[in-house]
Amino acid sequence: MPLLKALIQDQPLLISSLIQYSAQYHGEREIVTRTIDKNIHRITYSALYKRTQRLAHALESLGAEPGDRIGTIAWNSFRHLEVYYATSGIGCICHTVNPRLFTEQLIYIINHAEDKFLFIDSSFIELVEQLSPSLKGVKGVIVMCAKEEMSETTLDNIHCYETLIAGHEDHYAWPSFDENTASSLCYTSGTTGNPKGVLYSHRSTVLHSWCVSSVDTLGICNKDSLLVIVPMFHANAWGTPYAAPMSGAKMVFPGPHLDGESLVELIENEDITVSAAVPTVWLGILQYLKKTGKKLGTLERVAIGGTAAPPIMVRTLQEEYGVQVCHAWGMTEMSPLGTTGVLKKDSLSLPKEEQYKLQEKQGRGIYGVEMKIVDDNGLELPRDGVAFGNLMVRGPWIASRYFKDEGGEVLDPDGWFPTGDVATLDSEGYMQITDRAKDVIKSGGEWIGSIELENVAMEHEGVAECAVIGVFHPKWDERPLLVVVRESGSTVTPEELLKFFVGKVAKWWTPDDVVFVPELPHTPTGKVLKTKLRKEFSGHVLPTVS
Repeated sequence: MPLLKALIQDQPLLISSLIQYSAQYHGEREIVTRTIDKNIHRITYSALYKRTQRLAHALESLGAEPGDRIGTIAWNSFRHLEVYYATSGIGCICHTVNPRLFTEQLIYIINHAEDKFLFIDSSFIELVEQLSPSLKGVKGVIVMCAKEEMSETTLDNIHCYETLIAGHEDHYAWPSFDENTASSLCYTSGTTGNPKGVLYSHRSTVLHSWCVSSVDTLGICNKDSLLVIVPMFHANAWGTPYAAPMSGAKMVFPGPHLDGESLVELIENEDITVSAAVPTVWLGILQYLKKTGKKLGTLERVAIGGTAAPPIMVRTLQEEYGVQVCHAWGMTEMSPLGTTGVLKKDSLSLPKEEQYKLQEKQGRGIYGVEMKIVDDNGLELPRDGVAFGNLMVRGPWIASRYFKDEGGEVLDPDGWFPTGDVATLDSEGYMQITDRAKDVIKSGGEWIGSIELENVAMEHEGVAECAVIGVFHPKWDERPLLVVVRESGSTVTPEELLKFFVGKVAKWWTPDDVVFVPELPHTPTGKVLKTKLRKEFSGHVLPTVS
């Protein structure tokens, strides 16, 4: 018999429905922003929705058309949120640009995306003035501020955001279109070669939002007050600007103020219950708490991702501050969520140390993301928690290719996307990243995972931050070198640190040497830039070289 078609309404999953829903059912919930000048701005979902509709009209009056890319160079704020929804709502594509990238990368990205307009915070006027002569297709720049906050600028066709939207109606009939229509665009960090664009759809974004809201992921719900630390220019702030309106959660935007003191102040004053950020941000928060003796108030749970969280960070947050940690993993190409570390019921009965070992992993697979590990020949490896290989993923919010087909075909014949990570999978679904494929240290024909070594080193009280890289060895090809930033006031020695590894890792995994540096280089998204470290220490002679 032929398959029978279901008798269900065919309503497209569109991003405009999220902000419309929040205004209708959670209209009085607040959206709080710490502005560039450190003032606090408050607005309700209902009022923000009206402003979003004004912006939709304003965009059309400027000449924006469906399919146009609309760039943003902005911090996390209520205006940035309005741009998120107005651009995609009218059929344009919201292209979030990372201002921390190099000038050449910014020019490349904006030109490659063919951005028609740029929405920028006032703090980026000077940056855009520098970029402007090299930007080919930008027809106008909208500064996201009030009229009295506008600065003098040499930019052509400049608009003040508040002036632009002021004269337009606060009612807009959102068009209906195919849910697979592109909604937003984000480029990878481009640590090697030019950044590549990842083009999300309305469907993929809405599905990802449901996933983010699930109790087994971040569990964002109406009673929550969400501190949106992850920049909105990076992988859609891990999907939180879409997930929060889906439930009507209070949203708190820190603007550019991501230091420990500023974030803790918001946590205290806005009754924050949930947040998410990369380890470097939590490190800054913990250092501030240690210095001041303050606590984290109402904060209940946090997600840590972007790079592996040191085990000591997880333990400190949970044991000293009563904050439940959810280790998470994903990529720009995955919208970005792939795994979350919410423990399964059976795992909660395990001894505390065994629970921590599970939490140290990147989490377990979530519905919507399939995972497998394969060897260099593409053969699937066992899910035994021991074998490690190249991590492959597929699912409804995972990229099928890059924007404008950069890099050509990226999927294998069965539709699997290569993440570039080396990982283990166990029978319970827990995944652990052992390294980036490009960062794995190959010593004597065997692999050494740098992340595990870094996690051990971070447990030492004298270590503030560290990285492990492979350096040349004439006998073993490569051996691990530990690069360390000391804690303030620490006098820890290389000998002490190397001794610290005894009994914690296999003897042959122990680093051959330790060097101290004032700071580590980071990517624009907060990850340690190991390519730069490898270049810097390419001539380092290990003491084990005779």
